[in-house]
Amino acid sequence: MDRAQKEKVVEELGQIFESSGVVVVAHYEGLTVAEMQDLRAMMRDAGGAVRVAKNRLARIALEGKPCQGISDLLSGMTVLAYSEDPVAAAKVSEDFAKKNKKFEILGGAMAETVLDRDGVKSVAAMPSREELIAQIASCIGAPASNVAGAIGAPASNIAGILSTIEDKAA
Repeated sequence: MDRAQKEKVVEELGQIFESSGVVVVAHYEGLTVAEMQDLRAMMRDAGGAVRVAKNRLARIALEGKPCQGISDLLSGMTVLAYSEDPVAAAKVSEDFAKKNKKFEILGGAMAETVLDRDGVKSVAAMPSREELIAQIASCIGAPASNVAGAIGAPASNIAGILSTIEDKAA
């Protein structure tokens, strides 16, 4: 890899560190190509990506970035999982680590907050952006459905009473 290619990689990594909602750092030693492809596919489906980069270049890219504290995690065979959604990459990494013991999560970063192993686990337990939007929408829609039910209830009650009176009269 010549100097121009290295500079390009450092620039790409710098963009990843700046624009990602979460970055997860993990060891992947011993994973097969097929397992790595499965991880990439899972991450892509969740709206994230996986990147293997030289630790030295990643450390250079981290200089001056808010998540610079994760440079200590970059040793050995490391892989970066990242996503704009602050939860997606952590969820997929956790799910993959449960299925595959060779994938060991070291930690990560969420904006300028450096996460240890337990921190990544906590982020993975949080609802995703889409889940939060759905919860908010249901909270907003619930009162409207309650009002519609209350308005429709007296008419159904009257119909029930009339039906009962009709049955008694017959």
